[in-house]
Amino acid sequence: MKGIKRKQPGVLMVISGPSATGKGTVCKKLMSVADHLRFSVSVTTRLPRAGEVEGVNYFFRKKEEFQKMIQNDELLEWAEVYGNFYGTPRSSVQEALERGEDIVLEIDPQGALQVKSRFPQGVFIFLMPPSLKELSARIQKRGSETPEAMIRRLQSAKIEIGSAFQYDYLVVNDDIEVATFQIQQILDAEKCRMSRNLYSVNHMHQHGTLE
Repeated sequence: MKGIKRKQPGVLMVISGPSATGKGTVCKKLMSVADHLRFSVSVTTRLPRAGEVEGVNYFFRKKEEFQKMIQNDELLEWAEVYGNFYGTPRSSVQEALERGEDIVLEIDPQGALQVKSRFPQGVFIFLMPPSLKELSARIQKRGSETPEAMIRRLQSAKIEIGSAFQYDYLVVNDDIEVATFQIQQILDAEKCRMSRNLYSVNHMHQHGTLE
């Protein structure tokens, strides 16, 4: 209809990388400087903790309900962690994107590649540590890992870094401010990608106005 602009669909941005790379810190910083972004809300079978709100922190479901979501292909990705299931509901992400909202999904590499297989039009960013030595120092700083657990984490990190070639972009998290700025630039560039703007280009070509 003339005079009503067609809203461009939002972008699903998946930020992934090894544990202790700083995914959470970078995402929080990104959210603080880009008010149009919002986190994807996961679904889980664990019980709500004090202060957690349905639909804000998580979608809380029974295991039977979660299993049905898996069977009906309603999840972009899912995993079992310490007896509880966690996943990303396809419908809530799709609805947000259709409203023109940009969504950030912070996830481990295994989950990210699940999402890519089901939603390849997403933007996949691998957050890389500056070095394995620095990654080891960050894990040690947490003070929650035994020497054996640290070795396992570093071995897992090496394997996960090998999967970085399957992503669209690589950002080295040596400096939070720089990494955040680079991710902002990636999102800005993706908003200008021709495949996301075909409707506007066709409308300008046919009617002489941008919609």
